[in-house]
Amino acid sequence: MATTTTTTTTPPVLPPPKRGRMRREQSLAPNYTVLGALLVFALGPLLILSFNALKDRAELGSNPLGPPLQLNFANFAEAWEVGNFAVTTRNSAVLVAGTVAAVLFLGGMAAYSLAKLNLPGAGPLTMYLLIGSSLPIQLYLVPLFFAWQRLGLVNNLFGLILIYVATNAPFAVFLLRSYMLQIPSDFEDAARVDGASEWQVFSRVVVPLSWPGFLTVGLVVALSVWNEFLLATVFLTEQHLFTIVTSYANFATRFSRDWSLTSAAALMMILPIVAIFLLLQRRFIDGLTQGGLKG
Repeated sequence: MATTTTTTTTPPVLPPPKRGRMRREQSLAPNYTVLGALLVFALGPLLILSFNALKDRAELGSNPLGPPLQLNFANFAEAWEVGNFAVTTRNSAVLVAGTVAAVLFLGGMAAYSLAKLNLPGAGPLTMYLLIGSSLPIQLYLVPLFFAWQRLGLVNNLFGLILIYVATNAPFAVFLLRSYMLQIPSDFEDAARVDGASEWQVFSRVVVPLSWPGFLTVGLVVALSVWNEFLLATVFLTEQHLFTIVTSYANFATRFSRDWSLTSAAALMMILPIVAIFLLLQRRFIDGLTQGGLKG
């Protein structure tokens, strides 16, 4: 009697269905649309500014939004001379360096005191800094001007640095305090057991561990001071003390403004800031996110 053998064949392995992937891509389509619109909204003015910086006045009047038909790089050299950028850039650099150094030094010590020393009244003081930083400076700008005038601090870079330090210190204290609260107290206790003073604990233990926070504060304060216009206009009225932002007044005549030179000057002003931000972008974002985890 013959025996019949049955062979079982395995079904072919079919590729996974693409329906789930298609649904996921369709669900992300609105997100990409919104991000694309925001990208155009953010980069569009910068692109038009770059176009206008390379045009002469005639072409700018006839073609204000399109790319230049002929590149005119002479606008940058002329704008550098008209805006007196050799002087205004130096003034802005002095203001930025002095403000950042003072804010990091004073704000770091204040944040350490509030975060690590358990001072009495630390809570109300923190609330006072929060309320004070939320008030617009226009509320006390007039009495501040008269006080600075009596002290001889008008048309004085040091006097303006003092105002910048006062207006930027609360932000520095809040962010650095939130950083220092994340540092375990074991590091400080070990340093104190070894005989370190409070200054040594702060400078040799807490500051190195909070370095991303100091970098973030320094970058934010530098950007704020570099782009500040109102206080620089009010407290610096002599032309040799103008900052790089207030030097835009040199591009306006009594009846008109040369927008080609103004665009070239604006481009030269923002390019250093953009370059620094792109170089420190990762540390900047990490600093803001880590600083907001606790506090």
